[in-house]
Amino acid sequence: MDTTGAEHLLNVVDVEATCWPGSPPPGQVSEIIEIGLTVVDTAARERVGRHRIMVRPVRSGVSDFCTELTGITPEEAEQGVPFTEACRLLAAEHRAGALPWASWGDYDRHQFTRQCRATRTPYPFGQYHTNAKAVFTDAHGLRKRPGMAQALRIAGLPLEGRHHRGEDDAWNIGALVLHLSARGMWPRR
Repeated sequence: MDTTGAEHLLNVVDVEATCWPGSPPPGQVSEIIEIGLTVVDTAARERVGRHRIMVRPVRSGVSDFCTELTGITPEEAEQGVPFTEACRLLAAEHRAGALPWASWGDYDRHQFTRQCRATRTPYPFGQYHTNAKAVFTDAHGLRKRPGMAQALRIAGLPLEGRHHRGEDDAWNIGALVLHLSARGMWPRR
């Protein structure tokens, strides 16, 4: 990644994880199967990178419910890299430890924390995380925090791609970050 103007770059991350309509089946835990990452240049006010890392689950399977929600099949997830490799790629290729990052809510951050702890994998991100959902809620004076698709409607932005697909959701959250930045509402670190 070119580091010119890196002080204006932000990694927007969205993960998809194994899921079920209720509790996980016995012996299974929810784990990341896709990491979507959009690089936003807040100075240029544009999305400058779009990335996807598929992650192979080892402690769960991709259920029919999960495939219906995300479009990710068990076969596709099996082709992914191990979680430790995905974290290494985030650090090495996307400067995850050096650049600030954002996600829609805290789910993604907590999922990484849990999975890194469970697998004894070094946490790939730095300390500068922004909950874009909280910023959006405050900026628009809302009482309840909206989902990403609802926030796009409120902002008058289109939903691009498939909802609940990490790569597409990160891209759409990047658009919301730019919307907030244009209004002077995105926090500076």
